[in-house]
Amino acid sequence: MRKTGERFYEAELHRIKGELLLEHAVPDQVKAEGCFQESLALARTQSAKSLELRAAMSLSRLWQRQGKKTEARQLLAEIYGWFTEGFDTADLKAAKALLEELS
Repeated sequence: MRKTGERFYEAELHRIKGELLLEHAVPDQVKAEGCFQESLALARTQSAKSLELRAAMSLSRLWQRQGKKTEARQLLAEIYGWFTEGFDTADLKAAKALLEELS
């Protein structure tokens, strides 16, 4: 990314970093949440709805574990509601399943 200047997947890189921080023996939820928030912000700036959905799912799962189900559902429902097609894709199926868990 630094060499080419290509930034399209920058949001996804932040999201993946957040997921990896949660996989450590001692998960760093604070840093992971920061990565997910950064990923959301970048995806929004780029109007990359699919990447924004992925970031929202990661952040929603974290918030669910922290007992913030209302906030998690609100965030994810807002973004999921933008989609009008593609509901057979893996990401939208996963988002729908997560929304059902959060209900």
